[in-house]
Amino acid sequence: MQNPAHVMPAFAPTVSLAAEPPPDTEFLLSDELCALLAQLAIRYRSEIGLLLDERVETQQRFNAGALPDFAAETRGLREGDWKVAPIPEGLQDRRVEITGPVERKMVINALNSGARVFMADFEDSTTPTWANLMHGQHNLYDAVRGAIEFTNPDGREYRLGPNPAVLMVRPRGLHLEERHVVVEGLPMPGALFDAAVFLFHNARELVIRGSGPYLYLPKLENENEAAVWDAVLTDIEYSLGLTPGTVKVTVLVETITAVFRMHEILHALRRRVVGLNCGRWDYIFSYIKRLRGHPDRILPDRNQVSMETPFLRAYSRLLIQTCHRRGVLAMGGMAAQIPVRGDDEANSVALARVRADKEREAGDGHDGTWVAHPGLVPVAMEIFDRVLGDAPNQVAVQRDDVHVSAADLLEPPPGTITEAGVRGNIAVAIRYLAAWLSGSGCVPINNLMEDAATAEIARAQLWQWVRSDAARLDDGRKLSRLLVRNWLLQELDAVRSAVGDDAYRDGRFRQAADLLERITADDEFVEFITLPAYKEIDDDDPGT
Repeated sequence: MQNPAHVMPAFAPTVSLAAEPPPDTEFLLSDELCALLAQLAIRYRSEIGLLLDERVETQQRFNAGALPDFAAETRGLREGDWKVAPIPEGLQDRRVEITGPVERKMVINALNSGARVFMADFEDSTTPTWANLMHGQHNLYDAVRGAIEFTNPDGREYRLGPNPAVLMVRPRGLHLEERHVVVEGLPMPGALFDAAVFLFHNARELVIRGSGPYLYLPKLENENEAAVWDAVLTDIEYSLGLTPGTVKVTVLVETITAVFRMHEILHALRRRVVGLNCGRWDYIFSYIKRLRGHPDRILPDRNQVSMETPFLRAYSRLLIQTCHRRGVLAMGGMAAQIPVRGDDEANSVALARVRADKEREAGDGHDGTWVAHPGLVPVAMEIFDRVLGDAPNQVAVQRDDVHVSAADLLEPPPGTITEAGVRGNIAVAIRYLAAWLSGSGCVPINNLMEDAATAEIARAQLWQWVRSDAARLDDGRKLSRLLVRNWLLQELDAVRSAVGDDAYRDGRFRQAADLLERITADDEFVEFITLPAYKEIDDDDPGT
């Protein structure tokens, strides 16, 4: 099968591994796969570089006073009457999805959770050590074939049940590199590595088994990035002898720019897209990051920004309307709560919040939702079962009553900045970054399952608050860098007291605090905290 527009380079570019594959994963990096990885890197590395440059240019315009808006040149496309390709039967009912890292036991538990879909995450909830990535790919290889098993040190055994969830995979974003795979002397893009390894080993097997290769695409900013993803996946399909469009994708709308380009993104991926997802936590981070130079757009404490906040409610409702108009699913956001054992009152409060969130989503017209813990699957499932009944989704609910303007999507919420909120950002960022640097990208903190978006929101708010005269604490104080540094040292001491000297010494809390202080003090805003953090992870971590 050949397409002149998608002919891979005929030469064999030089590819080398900067580290040996971990034990039992060597079979994954076959010569054939390495050739594909090298060809993808050569073909798309410069295009991805141009997309990242475009992000920088966009930020410069925002810093100069511009605001995101709907593009005049694509108005005809937004107003046109078109649909994307039909959704495969196996993806039409996604009423509850569970997400998590690619660690072996978690993969089994998530697939057995009762959710309709499990999104295995190589991005925000997986620290990209070489071991984590390679073992994660091995775990998914076994899971696709129904052969994944795990034995705990205490002897407990884990195996797949009779009706596992549909598997979807989230590769890393376009901004991250994979330093262990070097092509023509340069690291290859991590997104291409994750997607190509998974699809090379599993796409045909999934089709044979009556399912399909399904991906979640993160951090997209616009249709140009969507078009590059479409071209990458088409190249992979041709290399595997698959019909173009076999790989189906759901796009996370988790940037403030993407919400203004949803129709355009869907159109660019129209052969393969099956849904959009409200990636709410990264979306909040993107709002702060992209609008950081606008003193009238400063967000209050993170716990005051909920999906009832007008700019987030507008985003959610516009996503539903857009998806249903084009014939795809509108997926709701993450419930990060963890069931609280041993405290019935706290557990009741947590579940009540989850229930209210999911009732809002289902009532607004979402077709499904995300949870982070198997214990929340029954709560979310009960709500969507009640609303959907026997229907697989709510695509027929067109929401023509929704009218969302650019101003609605950018409206700053009311609220306050408090000392407790600042200290909370510092403490959570230290705890999360310490775990991430130690190899764990999905961490329970304060009865919430946190991923990299948590640290991103926390450090972005700190960076913005100390630089804006408009950001005042509720008691009138101006938040200074010195004050933040003093509180950071105090919160680091509090962490040490809480975890104990041994755990503090074995953990990476000091390293995490140093990283947080460094990027908060840097006048150049760091695009993603995982970029400098990636340089500090220990690739001797054995992974699972």
